[in-house]
Amino acid sequence: MQIRKTRYDHPDAVLLTAQVQQEYVERYGDPDATPVDVGHFDAPYGRFLLGYLDGAPVATGGWRAQDASPDGFEDGDAELKRMYVVPQARGKGLARRMLAELERDAAAAGRTRMVLETGLMQPEAIALYTSSGYTPVAKFGHYRDSPLSVCLGKSLLAVGPASATRARPA
Repeated sequence: MQIRKTRYDHPDAVLLTAQVQQEYVERYGDPDATPVDVGHFDAPYGRFLLGYLDGAPVATGGWRAQDASPDGFEDGDAELKRMYVVPQARGKGLARRMLAELERDAAAAGRTRMVLETGLMQPEAIALYTSSGYTPVAKFGHYRDSPLSVCLGKSLLAVGPASATRARPA
């Protein structure tokens, strides 16, 4: 998979974001209502990545900087958003590669912890994150009061810098 740095409003990012939102509708009955702005993913306060196989967009993921807030974030947090792999490309390790690149990028930007919110209706996501070293953290964000919400985090202090050859500008 070729991973490219891009903007959240890039046409391929918009396409895959619509697909992940539809998956949320199928699993939870509604799309993710967490407020997200295009600028949240602009450096140095965030990053959005697209993964391509044979020229076709197949994976997305982004992080955005968060600091201590009433929403439950801590100083130095990088919040993972819009991790998604199209159904026909699943089971190939693409999500794990995207996650590792996002962790490296956030660490290189000075973020100290990656946090994410997923849900009980996404057991494969929970399995990916826990097998990648994520552990439960205090609930945060838009769904912190939802009984279906699962919040996980991982220290980025031991994560190496992002690879310039893996995540090229689009």
